[in-house]
Amino acid sequence: MNGAVDMEAVKSYLLGLQDSICKTLEATDGSASFEEDSWTRKEGGGGRSRVMTNGAIFEKGGVNFSHVHGASMPGSATAHRPELAGRSFEAMGVSLVMHPNNPHVPTSHANVRFFCASKEGSDPIWWFGGGYDLTPYYGNDDDCRHWHRTAKAACDPFGEAIYPRYKQWCDDYFFLKHRNEPRGVGGLFFDDLNELGFDDSFAFMRSVGDSYCDAYVPIVEARKDQAFGDRERQFQLYRRGRYVEFNLVFDRGTLFGLQSGGRTESILMSLPPLVRWEYDYHPEPNTPEAKLYDHYLKAQDWAQ
Repeated sequence: MNGAVDMEAVKSYLLGLQDSICKTLEATDGSASFEEDSWTRKEGGGGRSRVMTNGAIFEKGGVNFSHVHGASMPGSATAHRPELAGRSFEAMGVSLVMHPNNPHVPTSHANVRFFCASKEGSDPIWWFGGGYDLTPYYGNDDDCRHWHRTAKAACDPFGEAIYPRYKQWCDDYFFLKHRNEPRGVGGLFFDDLNELGFDDSFAFMRSVGDSYCDAYVPIVEARKDQAFGDRERQFQLYRRGRYVEFNLVFDRGTLFGLQSGGRTESILMSLPPLVRWEYDYHPEPNTPEAKLYDHYLKAQDWAQ
C-alpha cells in the first residue's frame, strides 16, 4: 500500500476544510456567521462545533470538526466490521448540514472522516469515509445535474468506476426503509476506503471534501430569491421530518457519536430548528409537491 498512515496530515486538512467551508458559506449567506464552540471529551479527544442560525439564507447550519479516541470501538462501528472488536480507536472528521429558509433551496449534508483502529502486536486497521447528499423540497433538474456532475468530476481522477459505485452506495444508504423512499436525490457515499493505499485514499477524501462548496453554492445562489408562501413552507417543514427520522434511526455517524460518548449538542446539530409531522399525508396529484415523490425521489442518472 502506498504511503504510511499520517494522522497529523489528515487532521491538518480537516481543520482547514472546516475553515474554508465556513468562510464560503458565511459569504454566501451574507448576514449570519458561525459561532464556534470548542469541547473536550472525557474519554479522550474533542472538537470544535460551528453553528449558524437565523441567517439571510440559512435558517440553521453547522460545520463540525471532531477528533476522538478511546479504548474500544462502539457497536455502530463493529456491527459491520467485527474484526475491530477489542481494538482502541482514533476517529476524526468534518460533518456539516445546512438547512435553508427558502423551501426552493435544498438542504445539504456532507462529511469526510478517517478512522484508525489499533491493537498491540497487530497492524493498524484504517479507512476513510464520507460523501455528500442533497435533499430538495421542490426539485429542479438543473440543480440535480449540477450536483451530480460536480460529484462525478471529484471522482473521475480516481477511475471511471468510482462515481457509479459511490453514487449507488449513496442511493442505497440514504434510504428510509420504514418509508420505502430515498431521503433526497443522493450524491456520494463511501466508507471503509483503504484499498487505494493511504496516499491515494487520502487524496480521494480531499477531492470529495474540496468539491462540496462547488456542488452546493451555485444551487443556493440560483434558488435563494425564488418566491414562496405558507404552502411551500409547510411542505418543507413536513419533509424535514424525513431528515430527522433518518438521522436518528439509521445514520452511522449519529449512532457512532452517541455510542462513543460524543458531545450530544454537536451530534444533533444536524437536526433542523423547525419540523412538523402530519398523519397519513399524501400530496395532491399533479402538484409541485407530488412531483418531488414522482420524479425526484426516484434513483436516476443525473450526471449523464
